Parts: sequence; structure tokens; C-alpha cells
Amino acid sequence: MTMTNAPGAAAALLRALERVHQHHVERSANPELGKALTHLAGWQSRRLRNTYADLEQSPRYARAMAFFESDLYGSADFARRDADLLRVVPAMRRMLPNSAIGAVALAVELNALSQDLDLLMTSQLGARATSFSVVDYCVAYRRMGRYDMRRQQIELIAAVGMALDRLVRKPMVRTALGVMRKPAHLAGLSALQDFLERGFEAFSHMRGADEFIATIVARETAIGESIAAGSNTPFPAPA
Repeated sequence: MTMTNAPGAAAALLRALERVHQHHVERSANPELGKALTHLAGWQSRRLRNTYADLEQSPRYARAMAFFESDLYGSADFARRDADLLRVVPAMRRMLPNSAIGAVALAVELNALSQDLDLLMTSQLGARATSFSVVDYCVAYRRMGRYDMRRQQIELIAAVGMALDRLVRKPMVRTALGVMRKPAHLAGLSALQDFLERGFEAFSHMRGADEFIATIVARETAIGESIAAGSNTPFPAPA
């Protein structure tokens, strides 16, 4: 996904927001589905913490890992953030640089794709969707297939990381974020502003995200390939 101009970035963001909005509607209309998706998201979030415990304990990477889990790939409910964003996309085009809009669009697209995959997984887990083991998860993962979507998810994780890493290399962005903090909150852009500030600070603290991104891509790829090859023990059971 390449951002080339402000209208293009805003249009990509709108498309991604429409996808996640539909997911929010479906969850709200189906409490049982919502319960299953919440359980799956929490389980996967605990798996992430296990897989990346070393990064969480690293002074260099701890903030970025926390941002990754809370804002990009974890179990958080982004309904409020996404609703706010959908409402103010036209204002974003006036208030934010295209690179920032592009980073947010990638993050929302990642969230939308992750929800697509979670919906497919809960369908494959069936009656076990609210109580499953690692073996159950792996069997459902293989039965579901859609390895192309899994690869795209990993590619988007890397794309978001690289987009944020490019943002922090631009001194003017830090200044712009500080200047727009008050007007952004007054304009209803608080969710977007907070996301950008958390991401900016996390990636700025790293002073280079190449190793961080490469580690996540390598581990997630290895886990996915291991399960696809037939493993039922690709990682320990999440605590």
C-alpha cells in the first residue's frame, strides 16, 4: 500500500475505516460473536507477549512493543478511535501531512485485515471459540487456510513500522504534533492525535526500527509457516 498524495491517502483511510466499521456493527449485533472475537483477541495478545517478552524487557524496544500491542495488533477495541477518524477524515487532509495520514491508513488497514482473519478463525473454531487450546488453534488455522492474508498481515505490520520510522526522522513532524495538539482535541481528533503521539514517541525512542521490524516479521513468519507445515506446538500455551 503506497501513499502518493493527500487525496489518495485519505481515500485509503476511508476504505479501511469502512471495513472496520462493518466489523464493529457485526460485533454489536451478535453478542455471541463478539464474545468469541474478544476471547480470541485476548488469547492472541497473550501469545504476543510471550513471543516478544525479550523485546518488552528491552530498554530500547519496550515502548515500541507496547505501542505494537496496544495500537496495532493487540486486543484493544478501536471502535471509538475508528468512529472519530471516520467523522474527521476531511479535516485531517487540512491539518495533517500526507505522510501522517498514510501511516494512520496503514494502521487501520492492518486492524481491518486482522479483524477479517479473526472472524474467519472464530468460524473455524466453532463451539471451541471461547475455550480452545494451542492444538485447536493450529487445526483451525490450517483448516482456514488463507495464507495469502496471513502474509499480507505481516507485510502490513512491517509497512506501518517503516512508515512511523520515517515520520520520526522528520523534525518538523514533532513540531507539528505539538502545535496541533490543542486544535486537534478541539476538532475531535483526539484519538488520532494520541495515536500519532504514542507512535512517534515509541519509534523515536528506538532510534531506528529496522531490527525491531525484522524481528517481528521473522518470528511471525516462522510461526505461520510452522503451523501451515503441520505443527501443533509452534509456541507455548498463552498464560
